[in-house]
Amino acid sequence: MKRTFVYSISNSDSGFTVEQYLKHRGYSSKNIIHLKKTPYSVLVNDVWVHMTYILSPSDILTIKVIEKEASEKIPPIEHPLNIVYEDEDIMVIDKPAGMPIHPSLNNYYNSLGNAVAWYFQQKNIPFVFRCINRLDKDTSGLTIIAKHMVSASILSSMNSRREIHREYRAIVRGHLTPESGTITAPLGRKDGSIIERTVDFNHGENAITHYQLLDTCNEHSLVSLRLETGRTHQIRVHMKYVGYPLIGDYLYNPDMEFISRQALHSYCLAFSHPITGEDMHFIAEIPKDMKKVLGK
Repeated sequence: MKRTFVYSISNSDSGFTVEQYLKHRGYSSKNIIHLKKTPYSVLVNDVWVHMTYILSPSDILTIKVIEKEASEKIPPIEHPLNIVYEDEDIMVIDKPAGMPIHPSLNNYYNSLGNAVAWYFQQKNIPFVFRCINRLDKDTSGLTIIAKHMVSASILSSMNSRREIHREYRAIVRGHLTPESGTITAPLGRKDGSIIERTVDFNHGENAITHYQLLDTCNEHSLVSLRLETGRTHQIRVHMKYVGYPLIGDYLYNPDMEFISRQALHSYCLAFSHPITGEDMHFIAEIPKDMKKVLGK
């Protein structure tokens, strides 16, 4: 993957070294090290310089990101990809249920990583797979892929600062009561399990979920959920904690009468573009299996 950035140095930026300037723009230490090791990746006024070069007003700083290697442990396998958005820096993909994000022992060839690796292999572009907001295998919906190391670094920092706003859609059985609220309950690993999580007020990590009833149909409730924290299985465990577990959830509520996977969908993502700063907003409507439960 190749990407070139051109920065015009202002008066307020002068006096900084190239390294200081890039770190201010969100480049990570790992990014800096990569650039140091790549010849002619850092140019000022078309002259190759070191990271210690001190910038002056009106300098033109050019950064050439060149990644020649692809992800070694992600074999390219053809799978359909529903690409909602793509530019030079990011992709937003509507992931189907049943597809894990990364290859694993039991799902080595059917992950989103495999599909994206195939997509770029067909373009003859070396690609390192970097998914920013990971979804469970059976959770459908929107996820962000960084196309190079700089966008990945900036997006990861934004994610840590909770600057990527996520809204989910879920289905529970019955009429959700109260119809809106906030669940504040710390989550930890369940004793005896490496997968399951549980509410743990003694040792759990802080977890906050806001919910709102959207619709009730066929004795089920469609719920909107917004996360303030991003703990593993947060929505699934929190909704079970308040007495309305998601239907179809084999771990926390194996109610498979109407759907064979947890009825959870990453519906909306909103964030600032990692490179341009532009406001980005994406929506993916709930898939057919969830609509069927609601009679739609």
